Amino acid sequence: MYVVRLGLLVFVFLIAPCNGVFRFANYLQDHMVLQRAPQRAIVWGYGDANASVTLKMNDKIYTTMTRKEPTNALGADIWSITLDPRPEGGPFDIRVEEILSNGTLLTITLHDVLFGDVWICSGQSNMQMTVSLIFNATEEIANAGNYPKIRLFTASLIPSAVPVEELLGINLNWSVASPSSVGGPNWNYMSAVCWLYGRMIHEALGGRPIGLIATSWGGTPVEFWMPPSALHECNDTTSVQKNEIMTAQFTDRSFTAPPVNHSNLFNAMIYPFTRMVIYGSIWYQGEANAGNPTYACKFAKMIESWRQIWNQRTNGTTDLQFPFGFVQLSTSTNDSRVIGGFPMLRWQQTFNVGYVPNNVVPKVFMAVALDLRDDPNGIHPRTKHDVGYRLSRAGLAVAYGQSVEFQGPIVQSVAYTSGGQTVNIAYTAVSSIELRNPAGFEVCCQGSQCSNDALWVQSSVSGKSGLTITLTVPSSCVGKQLYGLRYLWRETPCLFKQAAIYSGTDANLPSPPYIKFF
Repeated sequence: MYVVRLGLLVFVFLIAPCNGVFRFANYLQDHMVLQRAPQRAIVWGYGDANASVTLKMNDKIYTTMTRKEPTNALGADIWSITLDPRPEGGPFDIRVEEILSNGTLLTITLHDVLFGDVWICSGQSNMQMTVSLIFNATEEIANAGNYPKIRLFTASLIPSAVPVEELLGINLNWSVASPSSVGGPNWNYMSAVCWLYGRMIHEALGGRPIGLIATSWGGTPVEFWMPPSALHECNDTTSVQKNEIMTAQFTDRSFTAPPVNHSNLFNAMIYPFTRMVIYGSIWYQGEANAGNPTYACKFAKMIESWRQIWNQRTNGTTDLQFPFGFVQLSTSTNDSRVIGGFPMLRWQQTFNVGYVPNNVVPKVFMAVALDLRDDPNGIHPRTKHDVGYRLSRAGLAVAYGQSVEFQGPIVQSVAYTSGGQTVNIAYTAVSSIELRNPAGFEVCCQGSQCSNDALWVQSSVSGKSGLTITLTVPSSCVGKQLYGLRYLWRETPCLFKQAAIYSGTDANLPSPPYIKFF
């Protein structure tokens, strides 16, 4: 589960900044993507104290002065320039000059900069899992050169006890998509889910430039990615030791263990980017929090805090409700009988509603992945093309407002008469449903004892009419009051793409897991 081998550390570009040296922030580089209009991109860096700084791009000139900032741990002065809104396109050169007190003119330049949409890709190992490790990797890597307007960047895995202004290390500098950048070293770069999501929205948006920033660390719980204020809002009292125990079941001891401290990946691998204007973020995490009853609060507060901090540190330029997509937990064990902690974690990922978008946290979208079983890979299914497709469809709908089908059938209502022999489930969000098999539903007729998983019994689908399916109540519950209904409530609930319910017009969009207490 921990996904940085010690041997791979040779690929890390360690950062050793020199105070007072006139330069760009270390993640502002040649070949990068800056956020397009209507937002206004920010270019920033370091320089001498009280120096005059001029930026020139495409016959436009901006001026500012360096200034000291109390949050700047380097002790150097910072300059920052907010550009006028630029439509998508490029490439551009961005030239910045500093005039020293003795009249010396210093010049630095960013080359081959595109304006498009910038996406942050974060989470744990299923986000960190590289293109090189997935099904059809050879073809995907070979074709990467066909997308020169997609630009890639990967942060190094280095923690910090305090927020830092710049990255402490870089695995992959900004690079044009190519077989070498997309097909980099295993677990090092480039994130498969990040790349596939970016490639698919790039194609759907007519070739719009897309900047993809991968910043993830395998085996890490959500607490590591949250600022302290967000943890406080969820009344977090979980000790570091408990988190370590909680994640131990997913540990591969041959990999480098992550830091075991709350907030230190937010400090080092998220906070530095919050000076940069972005369009949105995608997230694939949750395995390390399976069994944690506070995840719904923490996930919601993490999203809200990221949005607030990004908006504040870009002076209101990054959308206060920027789109946030996530992959609902996929599979774990190869034994379909195991319930485990994944089902409730999947439910909490939707803020205990069962689907997104919903009204709890706005502009959130997801990809269902619990039917993408990959034996024997278990917790790291290689079926990432399906994940990329489902997440990109949801992103096109929620983040870009396109009229595309993006989610499977959503439960609209459940009709049950006390003592009856059938349950009718009506679906919405689709025009038709496909019943792929009759299994996956369970009911409980044991009252308060429904907390015992052994008391849930299978209830098969016996009919379908339009957007409604009918379940037959099992004989052990006939004549009794039903107390609960649930669907796909297993860590690995079905064979590959063999869940019961899918969209009738897009066979790759399954209905999400569901639970209801009457």
